[in-house]
Amino acid sequence: MADKPVRADKATAVAELTDNFRDSAATVLTEYRGLTVKQLTELRRSLGQQAKYSVAKNTLAKRAAGDAGIEGLDTLFTGPTALAFVKGDVVDAAKVLRAFAKANPVLVIKGGVFEGKAISAEDVNKLADLESREVLLAKLAGAMKGNLSKAAATFQAPLSQAVRLVDALRDKREKDGSAEAA
Repeated sequence: MADKPVRADKATAVAELTDNFRDSAATVLTEYRGLTVKQLTELRRSLGQQAKYSVAKNTLAKRAAGDAGIEGLDTLFTGPTALAFVKGDVVDAAKVLRAFAKANPVLVIKGGVFEGKAISAEDVNKLADLESREVLLAKLAGAMKGNLSKAAATFQAPLSQAVRLVDALRDKREKDGSAEAA
């Protein structure tokens, strides 16, 4: 009888982890061996609202990943594992994790999941090298504004040419009319 509540707790934990895998834009697996509680708290704070950082048992996390339809992570579930379930900007979360790992070398980024596919630690670092979503959107908006200005000038050119042509024809008629009158 004592085993049933433990199994129920495990089932609940797996279900919660499965939901986190499914609901996250990305998940980064880390090894946190050697970090103090204070450092883990600092990491959680630095991730803020964009990611939930959870320590999980490997067997439960592996089962949850399988239940969520994610393959290719089995080899990463070794040693003490913590998962960063990214709900916000994936690039910003990857930057925070990489910066924290540089400042605290005992934190090891093992790899993760992005767009439903397993990625390596190197891929997580590549994500961290990208510019944030806001910066990319600002650049896109700037490029679009420049292109819209060019398009407006292009569309305006034939109109101004037509106006100049009409003015030239009017001037010619006036000259022709005044020449006939004289």
